Amino acid sequence: MSKKSLMVVSKTLCVTGFILALMGCASIKQPHLGHLKSTEIETQSCALLYQKMDAVTVQAKVRDKGARQVEGYPYLRVNRFLASFGKQAVHDAALREAWMGQLRELDIKGRAIEISNLPAEVLNEFGYEDKDLLIARFQECGALLLLQDVNHAEAITLMAQRVKVKDDYSTPKRVLGLYAMTRYPFYLGIEDWQERSVETIKLARSGKLASQPVQYYLPPDEGVFSQQEVRDILAQAEKNPLGMIKLSKPEKQKLFQTFAPVYQVETTGEFDRIGTINWADKPSPQLDTSQPTVYTRLEYTRVQQRTLLQLVYVVWMPERPRESAFDLLGGHLDGFVWRVTLAPDGEPILYDSIHPCGCYHMFFTTPRVKPIPAPNPKEEWAFTPLDLPRIMPGERLTLSLQTRTHYLRNVSPSDAGEGVHYRLADYDDLRVLPHPDGATRSMFGPDGLVAGSERRERFLFWPMGIKNAGAMRQAGTQATAFVGRRHFDDADLIDKRFRLLPPSKK
Repeated sequence: MSKKSLMVVSKTLCVTGFILALMGCASIKQPHLGHLKSTEIETQSCALLYQKMDAVTVQAKVRDKGARQVEGYPYLRVNRFLASFGKQAVHDAALREAWMGQLRELDIKGRAIEISNLPAEVLNEFGYEDKDLLIARFQECGALLLLQDVNHAEAITLMAQRVKVKDDYSTPKRVLGLYAMTRYPFYLGIEDWQERSVETIKLARSGKLASQPVQYYLPPDEGVFSQQEVRDILAQAEKNPLGMIKLSKPEKQKLFQTFAPVYQVETTGEFDRIGTINWADKPSPQLDTSQPTVYTRLEYTRVQQRTLLQLVYVVWMPERPRESAFDLLGGHLDGFVWRVTLAPDGEPILYDSIHPCGCYHMFFTTPRVKPIPAPNPKEEWAFTPLDLPRIMPGERLTLSLQTRTHYLRNVSPSDAGEGVHYRLADYDDLRVLPHPDGATRSMFGPDGLVAGSERRERFLFWPMGIKNAGAMRQAGTQATAFVGRRHFDDADLIDKRFRLLPPSKK
């Protein structure tokens, strides 16, 4: 997205906030319905614009699944965190205003990304030579339709009912695959992986694993925040009804630098090297390993009715090489996702990790949390292979990854050896990557999957209900359990599985 586009988005968000503040004065007979048949020319024009764009983005295959569109409200998009506030927003005016503003912001960003990725010939159908002008037009229309749709209690209740995110499991596939019975042998395989992971970590911590050549990837050698500064940032978030924070780009960068891990990667081939995603003259995204990059995104979770900030770090490797012709797990592109959950006082309280396919979900506890037992012992709940000590100011965690599989072999607070410094980039950059044809294109398809990253395991694991199991996928679409239902971005993921403890007085 261009700098000009970002400026347009920023200005329109301010306008949206002003309109939200005036909603109590609005007067309209119908909530949500009737815009296409409205007698008001501007209202009908805006409704038609949204209708046409929705059809065009689907046809051009540039639909972005980073946030889901709200049914009946094409100017709103939602993620699982915001969806969790729906019931509260009905009865709390201050919360509702902030909530609707964020729903609008998700659509503003999503629309701008989709418009940026549209082919030029398609864009011309809208009569706009400049994409930024079309983006601005959608922002004006979204603000207008929101003002008309939300003006009384019944309309707000209806909207809250529609603001949902469907889970990423297929119930028909589970029924067809006899999930009620097949889940048990699948769970035996999961238990086997968990046991092997625990054993690997034990051997690594005792120094008994066979040594391989390693490459260290170090965070940028730049400034970091003190814990007090992080605490002050999070104190500002407490004043926001949703618990969200606003950071300048330098502040955001510095926050990610503060908690950025060191990567120690066993490296026996090019397939183990961390790199930068790009588009070449191929049908799927490729990786440039000459520039190690860690992609970052801010997330939020809710624990005991409080919003906690999460920092997510994503690295990509060129592939997981197949071990043989019968290997089900190997394929193009691989990666590793690391997440840090912060307490309101700025201290990390829990870590968790997955691969970009949503697979291999692990939790790493600290003295600040205690696991809650699984309600069903034969369900993927919260695999915690390692308890981590409190990380002292100035310390970093080192993540050790195995060669070829990129499985996590150890996590430890330790000093890194010599290595190369990686750069930090915004995860959203992956949604508007430059393409050799001069346009931009998302790394992710309309279904949230990365083209060309399919694994053969999909032919075996389909009864568990996950579409294209093993393929790399976009944040917000990562189901993380084969047995049970669980997503990496569930708003209650931690709240269901861990109890927060007060900080130690030491």
